[in-house]
Amino acid sequence: SPKNYLWEGLKCSYPINESPRIISLDLSSSELTGETALSLSNLSMIQSLDLSNNNLTGPIPDFLSQLPNLTIINLENNKLTGSVPVGLIERRRNGLLSLSLCGNPNLSGNFSCKKKNNFIIPIVGSVVGIFCLLSVAVICWCLKRKTEDGKNSKFQKNQQFTYSEILKFTNNLERTLGKGGFGTVYHGYIDKLQVAVKMLSPSSIQGFQEFHAEVNLLMRVHHTNLTSLVGYCNDENNMGLVYEYMANGNLQEHLSDSSSNILGWEDRLRIAADAAQGLEYLHYGCKPPIIHRDVKSANILLTENFQAKVSDFGLSRNFPTDGGTHISTVVAGTPGYLDPEYYLTSRLNEKSDTYSFGIVLLEIITSRPVITGTLERIHISQWVGFMLAQGDINSIVDPRLERNFNVNSVWKVVEIAMACVSPNATKRPTMSQVLMELKECMATEELSQKKQMGYETELGEPVEMVSLNDSIRMLRPSVR
Repeated sequence: SPKNYLWEGLKCSYPINESPRIISLDLSSSELTGETALSLSNLSMIQSLDLSNNNLTGPIPDFLSQLPNLTIINLENNKLTGSVPVGLIERRRNGLLSLSLCGNPNLSGNFSCKKKNNFIIPIVGSVVGIFCLLSVAVICWCLKRKTEDGKNSKFQKNQQFTYSEILKFTNNLERTLGKGGFGTVYHGYIDKLQVAVKMLSPSSIQGFQEFHAEVNLLMRVHHTNLTSLVGYCNDENNMGLVYEYMANGNLQEHLSDSSSNILGWEDRLRIAADAAQGLEYLHYGCKPPIIHRDVKSANILLTENFQAKVSDFGLSRNFPTDGGTHISTVVAGTPGYLDPEYYLTSRLNEKSDTYSFGIVLLEIITSRPVITGTLERIHISQWVGFMLAQGDINSIVDPRLERNFNVNSVWKVVEIAMACVSPNATKRPTMSQVLMELKECMATEELSQKKQMGYETELGEPVEMVSLNDSIRMLRPSVR
């Protein structure tokens, strides 16, 4: 999952509102040895299994007869021994299973192999051979043409590069995109594809562990709202990560006062929903679930079309699926975004990401720094809470938006954000709930745009509104 990243020989079903399930596995001619892996018994939805033309030994495992949906098994040309499980024989006899076992001389059981016609085989083989030669010639010609014309973005994903290749991509580290605790990020090209190359600084204390954590995660996790890893460099003294290039930098830059490009409210909603979708996938689309641990506006990157992608997975942790409610770990994250309950107890769960995302939502609404002041430092959640008591939404929203937004959708996002930053983790919504609420806000905003309503008609009389979090109750304007 998703479909674009399927392995060769693997087919999945994609049922609505359920996780994708493996239905077909072809590992034929894969040089497999030893006994048939017990882990195949976990594929409860599999329908077709092909393990032919390997060097598998030992008996045919009985668990194959316990897989309810398995209708095709090909175990031909192995070194299997023993007898065929009774369950498989019964299913084959009843017409519920196609079982191919030829080419296993030491296998005993009631099964037969059809004799091939020695006259037809040479003819068919010759025709197929000629066809294959012609196909290879055509493919080689096409590849040559493609190489001469330039491959653009067609490169091998997640490949390892040498440091000399990194220097070539970046023109000797000529253009710097940014710097962080991990190291420096450089701009580069692989053929005609733009990339961002993050090189580990020798002075980075946690960099080595974060490097390996990020490589291991991004090589197995793929989603449209998570940054893609193109490859990595792991030379002795030079370590780096190569990502897809994000033309519009990070969200924090666009929310700052120094930004010349002011994001509209609809754009901000879309970015928030994109980021929420990426986090929701980490929490519920990955097995085991993953907690990001460093959600912040600087780690939400924007493509050329302002699609948001969550980045920087160096602090991410797998979350157990054995029914536990948390894991105990050393506190890590960015001040201001750090879940206070996690900070005090060292107990981490997915609601810690929810808190951090709530802070990002407050940034999106206000465009204020997370922490302001020097002597008396004020956190953004404290400031918004104080302003909410006065009931004036326009004093909270980024004034650069010039009231060009639907008041109801803004209030709703404020409520979502304040629910996310509840000090008590149990009172925070899940990222699935947050995503659903944000999509409703987008629908409200889009409807408002279609009706071409200006802010003058949106300032109606106040009505009582109960927020997502029972602790937030307020009066807000409503559209009439």
